[in-house]
Amino acid sequence: MTINEKEFPLTRASIARELELLGVKKGMTLLVHSSLKSFNRWIVGAPEAVVLALEDAVGDEGTLVMPAHSSDLSDPALWSNPPVPEAWWQTIRDEMPAFSTDLTVTRGMGLLAESFRRQNGTLRSYHPQVSFAARGPKAAFVTENHSLEYGLGEDSPLARLYDCGAYVLLLGTGHENNTSLHLSEYRSDYLSKHDVTLGAPIEVEGERRWVTFQEINLNSDDFGVLGEAFDDELGNAFVKTRQIGDAVVKLMPQRELVDYGVQWLAHYRR
Repeated sequence: MTINEKEFPLTRASIARELELLGVKKGMTLLVHSSLKSFNRWIVGAPEAVVLALEDAVGDEGTLVMPAHSSDLSDPALWSNPPVPEAWWQTIRDEMPAFSTDLTVTRGMGLLAESFRRQNGTLRSYHPQVSFAARGPKAAFVTENHSLEYGLGEDSPLARLYDCGAYVLLLGTGHENNTSLHLSEYRSDYLSKHDVTLGAPIEVEGERRWVTFQEINLNSDDFGVLGEAFDDELGNAFVKTRQIGDAVVKLMPQRELVDYGVQWLAHYRR
């Protein structure tokens, strides 16, 4: 009798095996972007099973990293989805709890990233809006000294991942969610690039304070097109693709991706 694998659920072991077949290796430093819904298959123990499968794939000697962004901790004057009345703005600035690596939940990162962020032993960088979670031998190197200003730039976990030759894993997501391309924005020169002033509540010397800080006008609207160009031009050399359940999974070196993005943005973004 022929066994149809699609009739069976995915498991921690089967996902880890598929990741290894894709090219994830022990000792790898891996930045993961994920969508559990894209698997479109029953996963025994999801999302915990997927987190554990990723940890199995990189091994104890590897480092796993996920974005732990919390865009809710921002200036209400900039909110548009939904906006709030201007009369509320100062109350929100005065009363919004300060960022906490333990208490502050992620927003828009997905259930997998939030589960990973909450796992005992996971470190989280200190940034109220664009923090990263990491565990493994390089976790402290990746998450320490995260700059408040220009939070996805040279003093960010993205730059530290670049330094240690990390890989990016798109687990059922596209390049539009590929955070590493923000590092390309910092390193590229294009006409529309400019600074903006943001705000958030943080702890300063043990006290909650509303602070403002500088950032560039980050924009991921063209990341999908940028990533498609990278896949088309350099995919044969650098991108490995496999399907797990219904999820298309891509593995690529972050350094080559970021360097390509720098040149692409300088040429195509206005």
